[in-house]
Amino acid sequence: MIRQLEVDGVPALVAPTTGPMHAGLMFRVGQADETLARRGVTHLLEHLVLHPLGVADYHYNGTTGTSVTHFHMQGSAADIVTFLTGVCTSLDRLAADRLETERAILRTEWSGRSNPAISAMPLWRYGARDYGLVSYPEWGLEVVTVDDLREWSARYFTRENAVLWVAGEDVPAGLTLALPSGQRCPAPAASSALPRTPAFFPGGSQATGFQSVVPRQAAATVLTGVLERKLFRALRQEAGLSYTAAADYEPRGDGFAVITALADALPEKQGAVLGGFVDVLAELRVGRIDDAEVAAVVGKATDALGTAEADAARLPAAAFNLLTGYPVSSSDDLAMELKAVTVEQVHRVAGEALASALLMTPVGCTADWAGFVPAPSTSAEAVSGTAYPGLGDPTQRLVVGAEGVSVTSDGAPPATVRYDRCAAMLGWPDGGRLLIGEDGISVRIEPTLYRNADQVRVDDRVPPQAQVPLPARDPDQIPRPQSRRGAPRQRRRMTRRHVRIGVLGVLTLGIGGLALAVSIGIVIGEVDGSPLAAIGGWMIASYLGRALWKIWHGNE
Repeated sequence: MIRQLEVDGVPALVAPTTGPMHAGLMFRVGQADETLARRGVTHLLEHLVLHPLGVADYHYNGTTGTSVTHFHMQGSAADIVTFLTGVCTSLDRLAADRLETERAILRTEWSGRSNPAISAMPLWRYGARDYGLVSYPEWGLEVVTVDDLREWSARYFTRENAVLWVAGEDVPAGLTLALPSGQRCPAPAASSALPRTPAFFPGGSQATGFQSVVPRQAAATVLTGVLERKLFRALRQEAGLSYTAAADYEPRGDGFAVITALADALPEKQGAVLGGFVDVLAELRVGRIDDAEVAAVVGKATDALGTAEADAARLPAAAFNLLTGYPVSSSDDLAMELKAVTVEQVHRVAGEALASALLMTPVGCTADWAGFVPAPSTSAEAVSGTAYPGLGDPTQRLVVGAEGVSVTSDGAPPATVRYDRCAAMLGWPDGGRLLIGEDGISVRIEPTLYRNADQVRVDDRVPPQAQVPLPARDPDQIPRPQSRRGAPRQRRRMTRRHVRIGVLGVLTLGIGGLALAVSIGIVIGEVDGSPLAAIGGWMIASYLGRALWKIWHGNE
């Protein structure tokens, strides 16, 4: 049973465990609370908080999630007191001298991170804000200051916005949580970049992905289990098309939950996997759900709730519930709620899930044939302003206006970012700018891509809080114009080979041409001379022409 109490004004949850004591301090703030231009501020703060705690033999860590930030550890009661007290002290006295080092560590961490196949799905559903920010790099690391971190800490890392949990007999003696006073911060409201659903977008892998948003309820958790069972049976067991066929259910913190599913495939099987995946969704839509499937999912979940460690294992989830306004239920109550779920309820939730569905198709595949509409990748209209033609393709133009920027191309929809809806503008010393709109649409301003684009100035039009100045790029990272055939146009450099070609070209056209003309004249009798002179003229012209040919083709 989970007990509720309070420690220094912080709500606390305690449950017994048969193993080592472990505990955590959770705050209701995560990546969804940030902006794109300050993406990574919570993660950076988490690292600065943990650094002064040193290296220990016991396990401890911090995690920055979508909606919460969590400091947790396993060890003795004394270890837990030291750790959690240290977290609160670090929040109050941030290690400012460690800022640049932690920036570098987080950049390294991000560069070595492998993105899962479904990492782009939040971007396509929400855009470049709130719950869509998890799809983007932590660009804000470049500009976040110590003052920004202190302000972020004072706003979110307070006793009213925290929950303590302890897996053990009781709260360790001597534990104090010296957190400042504040207020509970609700989870951010979710935006949408999808005008219509169900929708699809082409992914960058061979996998098929699915995501939907439904009201948080027990029937939705059962639906997730049923979906996983159906995908696994159809795509792996029966057809042998996939190795991974899985589904996941995650509360968002705002009264809704996200259902995500994924099925992988070999290149030659990705079309078949997409078709089989859509067939499973169609079964759920028409209600082809067996009592046995629901019973199997419910039985597995209730069995897990009946173990000796069930309450201790549920503590982080219970802390999340408490932070986001949900009651802390007993394991028995949760089991009863699951057992009350009917096939009809699962079918109803399946309809809601499919109505809000976002499908990620494998590379080169679409899903309009299955009733899914394309998710928007372009804008409805372009801005009016000065046009800068493309250097590689003159039909492509950068348009810079008073309200925003657009990229247009003959016969294609535009991409537009308005200054007042710019989530972030990345800027490089070479003049390159990347504007990303709140809807996820982006526009590049690159002096190397558009004629006279080095004269474009938009920094004074984009809000300062959206600007992210970045260090100089490697020359290979600067984009080059594409010709209409798609091949990059390379800037020509004068070399010794070019000089030799030029000199030999002049000699060939001059001396060689004259020698050839004289020899022809001798042969036809228009010029006085011996046959030997004619042969010499032919040889001179032939030698110069052959030398020019060899140098032109790189043989010398």
